[in-house]
Order: sequence, then structure tokens, then C-alpha cells
Amino acid sequence: MSTPVLWLSGPPGVGKTAVGWEVYSRLAGSGIRTGYVDIDQLGICYPEPSDDPGRHRMQARNLAGVVADFRAAGARCVVVSGVVDVDRGVPVDLLQGVALTVCLLRAAPEELERRFLGRGEPVEQVEHVLREAEALDARDFADFRVDTTGLPVVDVARRVLEHGWPVLTDPGPCPSAAAPRADGPVLWLCGVTGVGKSAVGFDVYRRVLRTGRRVAYVDLDQLGFLGPAPADHGVRARNLAVLWGTYRAAGAEAVVVVGPVEDAAAFEVYAQALPAATITLCGLHAGRARLAERIAARGRGGGWWQPGDPLRGRSTAHLLRVAERAAADAEALRRTGIGDLWIDTGALSAEDAAEEVLSRSGWPDLTRCAGTGRPPRRTPR
Repeated sequence: MSTPVLWLSGPPGVGKTAVGWEVYSRLAGSGIRTGYVDIDQLGICYPEPSDDPGRHRMQARNLAGVVADFRAAGARCVVVSGVVDVDRGVPVDLLQGVALTVCLLRAAPEELERRFLGRGEPVEQVEHVLREAEALDARDFADFRVDTTGLPVVDVARRVLEHGWPVLTDPGPCPSAAAPRADGPVLWLCGVTGVGKSAVGFDVYRRVLRTGRRVAYVDLDQLGFLGPAPADHGVRARNLAVLWGTYRAAGAEAVVVVGPVEDAAAFEVYAQALPAATITLCGLHAGRARLAERIAARGRGGGWWQPGDPLRGRSTAHLLRVAERAAADAEALRRTGIGDLWIDTGALSAEDAAEEVLSRSGWPDLTRCAGTGRPPRRTPR
């Protein structure tokens, strides 16, 4: 039985991610076990292969694996948001086990321009965005369209769901996706909320990318949206194995991973999912005051906009409680003794912390780690 998948697409600025998250939240809130993924998170691997410009086929391969893993964990449907190939649409030949419905979101040119610039995007890209919107309007790969002009996100989501998706059936048993055995070096940055995992990790990724290597980046939190109950480490680990296998097959030499791990038992779940990889676990920490400052900044909208950010827009009292929990969790994490190295980010910018990570870890040592048969370390030191 195929898994119902709704893919919300459209030009930049039209609201794909916001609408996708709202649709996912409504379904999960109604008790339907639902997965969500932003397609951009399934293709952060550069330079892109010459035979896959735009990495659309790479993303589709990863999506098929993620959907299978979500279904094995009980998902009855999956919501996807993100761009599609303007000329070819979705590569459905790679989406085995998926009952795909594509919704094209559109907006009047003047509103699309306003939204795009409102995100802080450069004005010189507006013309390209409007051309892409016009090209998408002329294509026929979408199953239905929703005009978002003048509508808030909640109303757009309501109109999307009024088209009758999803048609739910009993999914039946489904095994997880069979991911290729990917070797090679994995750098995992862990730590508590507010310590800077994503900012530091992405800067590490960009620095390695500038050396001319093909390298990938994975945010574990973005692989675990499976409501109404949260996804466990097993779901995230299997999805990580899917992505790293795809990236490795496309020629990636290394991958930077960011995400939480609370103890050695949790780490072991990922080590078992990546038995051929060499994982370097780097813990980031910061003092109580610095964590509180960063969490407050997130609440005010600082940092990149991520789907389902639990901090953005929350009250000061809530953010203070989160900061207190983060400080306590940080102490507990340090006491576990896991990690190959620990770096204090409290007085460092993301760029300086990234430099410290690379300097102290010596990562990625491709001559020792990539495909040499070196036994992977199974538990952190």
C-alpha cells in the first residue's frame, strides 16, 4: 500500500514551508500520525553532481527513503514542502511506495515580490523569482493549485485540505528503507538548546566545502517531524543513514551532522545505523547566562527560520524556563563523558567556534577515514 504524500510547491516567497507546516500541524493535531519534511533539507550536498542539476533526483531518492521510514514508524501520510524542477516536475520514477499529490501555491506578482523582499532577499533576484512563478503557472504537473494572494497561512492551509487530501487507508506493515552502507567521516556536533549547533555546524560545512571537496550537511531535528508523538532516535538515525547513503553514492566525501544526543545509549542507535562510518562526536557547551541570552534571541526571531521552531514568538517566562532546562541538561550531558572533544562556545562567534572545531578535531582526515576499512568506533570516548 502506498503512503499518501502531499508536496506543496511554488516559487520562492510564496509560503511553501509555512503552509506545509500548518497543514502538518493540523493533521497531527487531529490525531493522524503525520510526517513532515522540507525538501531543501534532503539535498544539502555540494557541489551538485553534473548529471543532477538542482539535485532534484537526489532529493527524490532521499524523500522515498524518509517516507518509508516514517511509514514504518506509523505515519499514515507525509507533507512535503519545497521547490520542484520547473521543466520536469517531480521525478516520480524514484518515488516508489508513494501516492503523490502535488499542490502548486501561487500569488499575484506584486504580492510575491513583497513577500520575497520581506524575507530579506536581495532585490536583484526579484525578476528571476517572477519569471519562475510565470513558468510554474504554465506547467501542468500539479494536481491542484491554490492562490495565496491576500490570504493568511491558516486560510491557505484550510483551502489546501479542502481539496480532499489525504485519502487515508490502512497502511499495513512497511519495513524501513534499505539505506546503502555508507562509509566515510561523519562529524557530529551535539549539545543542548541554544548552544549553537546549527550555526557552528553550517559554518564548518561551508569551510570544508571551500576546500573543493564534495560535502554534505544534515540537521537531525529536520528528519524527525512525526506528529502527534515526537519521533525517536531510531527514526532520525534511519533517516540519517538514508541521506548519507545517497550523498555518498553521489560522491560526497564527508558529512557534517548537527543534533542532540543525551547519552551513550542514544549515540549507539546512530552508530548501529551507520556501521561503516567513522563518527567524530564534538560536544558544544556554554554557560547558563550565555544559553539564556541565545534562547531569548531565538525567541525574538534571531537565527534562521526553521519549521516548527519551539522558541520563536514564545513568552519571556517560557524562554526562561527553557534556558533553565538547557543549563541543567548541559550539566547532565557533560557528566556522561561522551564525546571525542568538547568546545566552549560561550565567548566565541559561530565562525570562531567552527574554526576551533576543525582545528582541534583534525576533521575530516580523508586519508584515514574514507573507505579504508578502518573499524568504526561504536561508543564515544
